[in-house]
Amino acid sequence: MGDKANAHPGAAGRATAADHPASVRNVVLVGHSGSGKTTLVEALALTAGAVNRAGRVEDGGTVSDYDEIEHRQQRSVQLSLVPVEWGGYKINVLDTPGYADFVGELRAGLRAADAALFVVSASDGVDGSTRMVWEECAAVGMPRAIVITHLEAARADFDEMTRTCAEAFGADDPDAVLPLYLPLHGAPGPDGHAPVTGLTGLLSQKLFDYSSGERKESEPGPDQLPLIEEARNRLIEGIISESEDETLMDRYLGGEEIDFKTLVEDLERAVARGVFFPVLAAAPAADGARQGLGTVELLELVTGGFPTPLEPEAPTVTTPDGKPREIKACDPNGPLVAEVVKTASDPYVGRISLVRVFSGTLRPDQTVHVSGHGLADRGHEDHDVDERIGALSAPFGKQQRTLTHAIAGDMACVAKLNRAETGDTLSAKEDPLLMEPWEMPDPLLPLAIHAHSKADEDKLSQGLSRLVAEDPTMRLEQNQDTHQVVLWCLGEAHADVALERLRSRYGVQVDVVPHKVSLRETFAGKSAGRGRHVKQSGGHGQYAICEIEVEPLPGGSGIEFVDKVVGGAVPRQFIPSVEKGVRAQAAKGVAAGYPLIDVRVTLLDGKAHSVDSSDAAFQTAGALALREAAADAKIHLLEPVAEVTVLVGDDYVGAVMSDLSGRRGRVVGTEQAGGGRTLIRAEVPEIEIDRYAVDLRSLSHGTARFSRRYARHEPMPAHLAEKIREQAQDSP
Repeated sequence: MGDKANAHPGAAGRATAADHPASVRNVVLVGHSGSGKTTLVEALALTAGAVNRAGRVEDGGTVSDYDEIEHRQQRSVQLSLVPVEWGGYKINVLDTPGYADFVGELRAGLRAADAALFVVSASDGVDGSTRMVWEECAAVGMPRAIVITHLEAARADFDEMTRTCAEAFGADDPDAVLPLYLPLHGAPGPDGHAPVTGLTGLLSQKLFDYSSGERKESEPGPDQLPLIEEARNRLIEGIISESEDETLMDRYLGGEEIDFKTLVEDLERAVARGVFFPVLAAAPAADGARQGLGTVELLELVTGGFPTPLEPEAPTVTTPDGKPREIKACDPNGPLVAEVVKTASDPYVGRISLVRVFSGTLRPDQTVHVSGHGLADRGHEDHDVDERIGALSAPFGKQQRTLTHAIAGDMACVAKLNRAETGDTLSAKEDPLLMEPWEMPDPLLPLAIHAHSKADEDKLSQGLSRLVAEDPTMRLEQNQDTHQVVLWCLGEAHADVALERLRSRYGVQVDVVPHKVSLRETFAGKSAGRGRHVKQSGGHGQYAICEIEVEPLPGGSGIEFVDKVVGGAVPRQFIPSVEKGVRAQAAKGVAAGYPLIDVRVTLLDGKAHSVDSSDAAFQTAGALALREAAADAKIHLLEPVAEVTVLVGDDYVGAVMSDLSGRRGRVVGTEQAGGGRTLIRAEVPEIEIDRYAVDLRSLSHGTARFSRRYARHEPMPAHLAEKIREQAQDSP
C-alpha cells in the first residue's frame, strides 16, 4: 500500500477493457461541495499518466466529463466516471456531486462502487450530510478511507482535522480512524504559513518529498524519527487490534518488532473488510509538476487496500416475475447481470448509459433484455423489453474511448439503449433477470411549469419524458385537480438544473408558475336547492325542475346521491340525468372552483314535460339546484393535511418543532432514533410545506431529512378560506 518501497509507474492512462475482476477497483469519492473531489480526480489522473502536465487530457478538454451546466453553475451536478490505470490495475473513479440536491447521483455512485474515499477539506471540516453518508456506508460494510485536502489553506492543521474525522467517523472506535502518513512542512512563507511539501510514512519510516514535482523517497534523519514515534505506535496498535492473527497483539506488547510486510498485509485486509479507515493527505500538482502530493500513496491504497469486485456479496437478483435467482459473485462467465447507474443524453450520439456489470460479460452489438423500473409513481415506465446495444466505451474527457468488452466488476458507457433508464437491469435476452433497486430519495419540492409558447408546448412532453428518464430522483406529475404540470425535485439547485436542461438540451422554454394545492369544498350544514331549467321559445323546448336537499357526510365519504322522488314527479329515466348534473357541478365546485366532496344529495321532487323534458335539461336542472343550495349554505374550504416525519439531530429538535408549529402543524409525537437524532411526527397542512425541503435544509444545516404522506382533507381557517374565495372571484 502507500508505504511500499517502490511506487508503481502509471500506465498510459488510456482506459482499456479489464481482463479479470481482480484487476479492477471501483471507488467513489464522497464529500461536501467544495471539498476538492474533482480536483483530486484530476490529480490522480495526472499522476497515473492519463493527462499531460497542464492537467488536460491528451487530446484536449478536462479529464472529468462535465457539461455546460456545471461550468455555468461552478459545481458538479452529475455523477462522473474517470477510469485510470495504475500498476496493472484499472481504477474506475466515480466523482459525485457534493451538493445535497444531487444526492441521487451520489447514491448511484455508491451503488456502482465497492469502496469510498471521503474527501474532507482542512479548511471546512466535516459537515452533517457527509456524516450521514458515512453511516450509510457503515450500514452495508463498505470499505472507506479519508482524504484531507486544502492543506495549503491558512490555519489548516492536518493533526486537528484527523482528530475531527476520528470524532465524526469513529464513534464506535476512534482508533480505527488513523493517519498512514504525517505531512512534511517546508519553510514558512511571508504569512508565517509553512506549506506541506511531502509526507512521512509511519509504517516504512521513509520520507516522500514532492517539492520538486516528482515523488522522491529518502531516509529520515535521527532527529526526525522521535517526532513520528507516538503516531506510529498508535497506528501499529490500531492495525494489530483488527488483525485476524490473535497472537500479534501479545507479541507486539511483549516487545517483538512486527515486520513491515506483516503490518502492510494486515492493514490491507482491515481496510478491505471495512473495519479500519486510514487517513491520507492529498493536494493537486503545482504548475509544471507531474505528481500531486499524496496521489501515489492514494493510488497504492486503492489498488492494495480496497476490495476487488470479487469480494462483495452478489447482488439480490430475481426473474422479472419475482422468483429468486442465485448468481455467483462477479463471474465473467456467469449469466449477464448489469445495471444502469446513470443515463445522459448526448446531442450527437443520443442516449448514453453508464453501466456497472455485476455478472457475465457485456459486448458491443449484443441484444440484451431491459428490466425495470418500479418508479411508475415518478413518471417512469416499467420496462420488460429487448434492445440491441451499440458500442461500449469509457469516458476520456469529452471523448469516449472504445472498449471491446466489459467483464463482471467493470464499468462501461453503452450507446443506443433507447428504452433503458437509470436503475434498470440488463441481462441476457434468453435469461431475463432483475436486480433489487437501490433506495432513491423522494423529491419533495414542487415546481409547477407550463410551456412558454405554442412551439414549446409541442416539445414539452418529449422533453419532460427524457428528463425524468435521466434522473430517477425527479417525479413528473400531471395534476388532474389543478391541471398543472409539476416537476417534483430535491431542492432549488435540482430544479434550476432541470429547467436549464429542458432549455439547452431539448430546446423547451418553460415558465414557472405558483404551485397550486388541491383544495376541496364541502357543506357545513343542511341546505336545500331548486333547479329550474325552462326554455319554451325558439326551437326545441327545454323543461326540467328538480328539488334537492344537501347534507354533509364524514370525511372520505365522497358524494352520495339518493332518490326519494314519489309519484313519478321526475320520470325514472331522468333521475340518472339529475345525478349526472349534480356530480358534474360538484366536480367544478360551488364556491371557489374546487371539487365538492363528502355530501349526500337527495332528490326530493321535481316536474317534467311530456315533450320538452330531456336528459340534457335535467342535467342542467341538477347543476342549478346544487348551486342554489350552496348559495344558501355555509361552505367549508378543505385543505389537504400531510403526515410529516422529520429525522433531525438532537441539537435542532427545538428549532424544527417551533418551525412546524409556525406552519400550523400539530406535533403528534417524538422518539429517539439513535445516533444523536430524534424522529418527529407531525400533521401539517400541505399548503404550508410547499418549500419545506428548502427551509428544513437551511434550518438544520443540511442534516435533517423528512418524508410526507397525504392524510386527509380538513377545513381551512376562516381567514385563509376567505382570501382564497376572493382570489377565485377576482380571477378571470
